[in-house]
Amino acid sequence: MTMRHRVIQAINFDKPDRVPVCMWNRDQLSGDILVFELALPRLTDVFKLAEGKLESEWGYTWTKLADGTMGQPEKPVINNWSDLEHYSFPRLNRDRRTKGIDTFKNRAGSRYLLASLCISGFNIYMFLRGFQNTMLDFVDKAPEAFELLDGILAFENQLITLTAELGFGGIHFADDWGTQHGLFIAPQLWRDIFKPRYQRQFALAHELGLHVWFHCCGNITEIVPDFHEIGVDVMNISQPNVVDIPKVGTLLKSKQCFMLPVSYQTVSLSGSSDDIKAETRRLYNNLAAKDGGFIGYVEDYSCMGMSEANFNACVEAFRELL
Repeated sequence: MTMRHRVIQAINFDKPDRVPVCMWNRDQLSGDILVFELALPRLTDVFKLAEGKLESEWGYTWTKLADGTMGQPEKPVINNWSDLEHYSFPRLNRDRRTKGIDTFKNRAGSRYLLASLCISGFNIYMFLRGFQNTMLDFVDKAPEAFELLDGILAFENQLITLTAELGFGGIHFADDWGTQHGLFIAPQLWRDIFKPRYQRQFALAHELGLHVWFHCCGNITEIVPDFHEIGVDVMNISQPNVVDIPKVGTLLKSKQCFMLPVSYQTVSLSGSSDDIKAETRRLYNNLAAKDGGFIGYVEDYSCMGMSEANFNACVEAFRELL
């Protein structure tokens, strides 16, 4: 069994020989999945530029924080709707965007190839408009809000098509919807505005033969079933410590493939190796079916206090799962 087949079998509930593991930001060749970033400039270039700043292809400036975490955008690009009149959406820039793809594929060997949008959809919108504007836009239902949102998704559709042309197995969206306690906006408003738009994106990916992977931070318990309904193949619940995992499992076990880390706010930072193993087993028992549906996720969070021992313990805990 190749690593690629193992991942596909986990997604399809087709009895993989073990739980696949995704090593996200470190030691990727130790995992079953290799990730290629489609954003320009590469998000990994953020910390290599002078003063820790990067102007993204969307036009906002990204600033690294002193604590070593990923940072945040400095200020809105489209603060007033008059700014939208002069705004230019990114271009595909295929040659530049795919630079290094042959080397990437050679390194991948038999691994599953996953293309990442890095940051997508609603989060891009929020970075362009700013948080306060964004929270008001979709309540007011301003026409300009839908013009901007649909422009963002239209560009992402070009990246979905490119991903399929390049022979990837899946495309990874990263669009955070939750605070520690719930959604940014009312669930029904999310269903009215965003759910049908995501569904069209996911349908395009499926038509082109891609799996849909969706990363989401925060407490998204209320809308995880919606993501399943509209075609997410791998649901990356990024903060399992704030999501009602037993409830999600009751609703979707044996139906939805999940990818989760050991919480990088709690257990993976302050727990013992036994705590990490126990938490991994809890996630697995709640969400995995006997025939698959579970992928382990490991990310290095040394910037938040994760020790090398705990990083290794997370890797070991997922690899022990059958």
